[in-house]
Amino acid sequence: MSLDPNDPRPPYVQVSSLLRAAILTKTFRPGDQLPSGPELMKRYGVAKATIGRAMDILRDEGLIVTRPGKGSFVRDRTERPMGLRPHLEVAFEDPEVTLDFAGFSSETLHGALREPLDKVRSGRLTPESISLRLLLPDTTAPMAVPVLVDGLKDDPSLRARAQDIADTHAGGIIKAVGELAELGLVKSASVEVKVHRASPLFKLYIINRSEVFFGFYPLLDRTVKVGGEAKTFYDVGGLDTTLFHHAAGPDGESMGSKYVQQSQLWFDSVWNTIAFEREQ
Repeated sequence: MSLDPNDPRPPYVQVSSLLRAAILTKTFRPGDQLPSGPELMKRYGVAKATIGRAMDILRDEGLIVTRPGKGSFVRDRTERPMGLRPHLEVAFEDPEVTLDFAGFSSETLHGALREPLDKVRSGRLTPESISLRLLLPDTTAPMAVPVLVDGLKDDPSLRARAQDIADTHAGGIIKAVGELAELGLVKSASVEVKVHRASPLFKLYIINRSEVFFGFYPLLDRTVKVGGEAKTFYDVGGLDTTLFHHAAGPDGESMGSKYVQQSQLWFDSVWNTIAFEREQ
């Protein structure tokens, strides 16, 4: 199918419009792989650069994701907020897996990792190395959250509760990943944990330095018993966070590529400056 010669729009805009329509009308459904670059060039009678610019537009609009060496796929985001777990499984198909997390407790990450790690144990996924970095808050000093609703007062017992939650999930990740190396299922595996003196109001996942999931923590008031006493306090709603997905394009100049680059720059800058290992 050739482009309309009477259409005044540039060819790359026409191609992106045709592909966008095919995605939104479910000709290509979430998860479907789009035709390859050469196939699209033949279909529309255009050059490689034209297809590249058209795909950049669709990536920037959040309609597709391009995975190096695998192709471009329609994103689930066209129907619902993105889920972390399926993308982690795809990431574990690579020989070298890297994952950087910044947030409050890594509880969601702990749950999302269970299935891909189980598949490594069963031999269905075979990465050679796994490297995780967890950037968590320092709970030894007063924080913005959690705080008591009454007067926004600091409460050490609430901070201790937050620390217990973080330790539980970070410890679970450390143990699960470490076991893979002990069993000889991966050549190397590491989980590093650092803390910093800020209260995270968002969560960030950087997967294989090519995909980013980002979400804002909503603040909620909770009433729970801490040390036998009911306390009402403001806390982050981690499980209620909607994650937004950004993926790097093949040329490094798309909006997705820039988002991934800046996210990695932010994480590395905090990790290498104000973050530190917490004394046990």
